[in-house]
Amino acid sequence: MATQKVPHDAIKTQQTAKALLKSQSGFGKRAELSCIQCHSRFPTAKPLYNCPHDGDLLEVVYDFSKNVAAEEMKALWMLRRMSNQGEDVSGVWRFRDLFPFVEKGKDVVTLGEGNTRLLDAPIAAEYTGLKRLMIKHQGDNPTGSFKDPGMTAAITQARILGMEAVVCASTGNTSASMAAYARRARMLPIVMIPEGQIAYGKLSQSLDYGALTIQINGDFDRAMSLVMKVAPDLGIYVVNSINAYRIEGQKTIVMELFEQLDWQIPDRIVVPGGNLGHASAIAKALRELKQMGFIKKIPRLTIVQAKGANPLYRTIKSNKPDQLITVHAKTLASAIKIGNPVSWKKALAGVADTDGWITEVTEQQIADAKAVIGKEGIGAEPASAVTIAGLKELVAKGTDQPFNKNEFVVAILTGHVLKDPDYTVFYHKNELYEEFETMIKVTAKGKKISSRFGNNPISVEATEIDLAKTITKGLRQMRLQS
Repeated sequence: MATQKVPHDAIKTQQTAKALLKSQSGFGKRAELSCIQCHSRFPTAKPLYNCPHDGDLLEVVYDFSKNVAAEEMKALWMLRRMSNQGEDVSGVWRFRDLFPFVEKGKDVVTLGEGNTRLLDAPIAAEYTGLKRLMIKHQGDNPTGSFKDPGMTAAITQARILGMEAVVCASTGNTSASMAAYARRARMLPIVMIPEGQIAYGKLSQSLDYGALTIQINGDFDRAMSLVMKVAPDLGIYVVNSINAYRIEGQKTIVMELFEQLDWQIPDRIVVPGGNLGHASAIAKALRELKQMGFIKKIPRLTIVQAKGANPLYRTIKSNKPDQLITVHAKTLASAIKIGNPVSWKKALAGVADTDGWITEVTEQQIADAKAVIGKEGIGAEPASAVTIAGLKELVAKGTDQPFNKNEFVVAILTGHVLKDPDYTVFYHKNELYEEFETMIKVTAKGKKISSRFGNNPISVEATEIDLAKTITKGLRQMRLQS
């Protein structure tokens, strides 16, 4: 039987990749923080979330001038899939060459995140009117949402900085992810959530992972404001998407997606829009991959928001698209129930750079799209379904031009169906309303089970003083126990 000769260039590429794998390349502290507006540079040796000069957001930047060629790097990433080292098993740290902020020898904090499914979705494609549609389901991550790839990077940076505690404001998924990763790093996770506005599937995770869970009488935006005010004074590290390292971890979804497609680049990537860190991360990855020669074509980044939580959509439709129009968010898709998204400038720039689009969908459209996704054998939380609902809207009505139904589209699903099971059950029982409350009543029967390791959430007034007191007490208890 005749054998096919392997091209010399391919052999050389494999040899280089194997040499890099042996050296565990990819680690190396050569990162800085850069303001997205004035481009001032700052060291990474201390916590910093906003530019000291103009208050704008920061991003992590690197000197990639000494990197190997793109084809050799792709081969290296594939080789790492055969390694059992923790950082190679991770679907995030396997791509660490594109975010080298960790020194070699430093331990990363990983739960084996990433490595999420990419699936054909013929039923959803027919529903939207597309010829071809694929779904990448980030609900496959360890805590069931897309937050994990970003959190592994943020908590690793917290460990580098020597932090003993981390904090976040959350509508559910961020708190669950942070609690899990912080506990793996032996840090105290402190969670700020809006009381009565978080699905039990998400709240249960924060409690079970041992987070100091603080409930306030207010929405996510109020919780976020309080976090940013008290965290610096208490010396705790904020890991919401204002944290630039979160974006570094989340951008690896793009490398993983393209690798799964054998580097055949889709025409469009569609993502839900909440705090807009995910969209920002995808945009950053696309920009860097293009600059380094990994790809020649950039997919259009499309962001879909719920109509009741649509600050970015309202902003781009206004006469002043450079000034965010905040809203009092109202949607059953609680993961994107955010009226003042911190990463809006990064996301808006990403849409502009990729010739993308922003749209909104109603609660009815979200609920129906979620049920359609379910018929694929894929379970997703409500916020995920805005991608499919938005695609149906765009195919029917177009963007600034008629929508090409032959576009190859990848829709990102951000969370697992079990994050919010009540929503699913109520929809299928025809009992879902745009506003509703569920009351859980426990009727005692039989012997009571003691909560020997219980971790009850704490309700506090939405003030800086009350929040600081509660956190200080939690830190004191942690230190005594250690």
